[in-house]
Amino acid sequence: MIDARVHIGQVCFDNPVMVASGTFGYAAEFEGLVDINAIGAIVTKTVTLEPRPGNPPPRIVETPSGMINSIGLPNVGVEQFITEKMPFLSTLTTRIIVNVAGKVNEEFAQIVARLDEVPGIDGYELNYSCPNVKEGGLSFSADPAIAEKVTKLVRQKTKRLVIAKLTPNVTSIGEIGQAVQNGGADAISAINTLVGMAVDINSRKPKIATITGGLSGPAIKPVALAKVFELVQCVNIPVIAIGGIMSWQDALEFLIVGARAIQVGTANFMDPGAATKTLDGLLSYCRENGISRIVDVIGTLKT
Repeated sequence: MIDARVHIGQVCFDNPVMVASGTFGYAAEFEGLVDINAIGAIVTKTVTLEPRPGNPPPRIVETPSGMINSIGLPNVGVEQFITEKMPFLSTLTTRIIVNVAGKVNEEFAQIVARLDEVPGIDGYELNYSCPNVKEGGLSFSADPAIAEKVTKLVRQKTKRLVIAKLTPNVTSIGEIGQAVQNGGADAISAINTLVGMAVDINSRKPKIATITGGLSGPAIKPVALAKVFELVQCVNIPVIAIGGIMSWQDALEFLIVGARAIQVGTANFMDPGAATKTLDGLLSYCRENGISRIVDVIGTLKT
């Protein structure tokens, strides 16, 4: 029997395989398609203070080895999330991480404070890739001082797990990682999408209504791997890897470079069972190689 447990902050996860925000809805959409409770954690679709309709179409375009999206965080808002989505989520035995996003610094803490009144939530993932309207649209993780400040504001509102999700579209992701660690984050998740663009050569128009969007999928895995490795060297808190994980072999690479856990994202669009298949593959690898604990693989990169 393989011990697949990993600890992040004060939370013990049954295994290190999570599903990434925005790729698994609020989990109820996948009921009957996959054993949801076999997944280490569900990271919900982003929750904002007020309901949001999202961006105009077209919002998704397939690219070589990936996809570009500019969905715009459509969601029901925190109050409807609590009344409409939490009843199902609270029936699950797996860990529930709510991804939250704000337009200004204080909104992150405001949302978390409201959610902290609700049972059944294990932690929060702070979406620092969304634009800060008070800072000219820069993402919250573009400035270390702002990233640290927002994390501190959230930390004051909760004792639950706090994960800062970072963008790779910065000069030094390690510096941002240190800032959120100083702000009190229990862990970091990275990377969010890379900025990408696609053009229709016949119409000469962008294929995405917002012109640019977020590139995800296999194309970004080498970048994600390098950024996760950089973060592991720079911080003393766990790093949760995201970016181009399509198989258990991909997941294993991230564990080897030091990630404590991984999130399966784009792969969920092609195969609802991608996360559970990734876990099965990792467990088989451990069995075949005489590894009794999955944590014994973490950080074993030979340089």
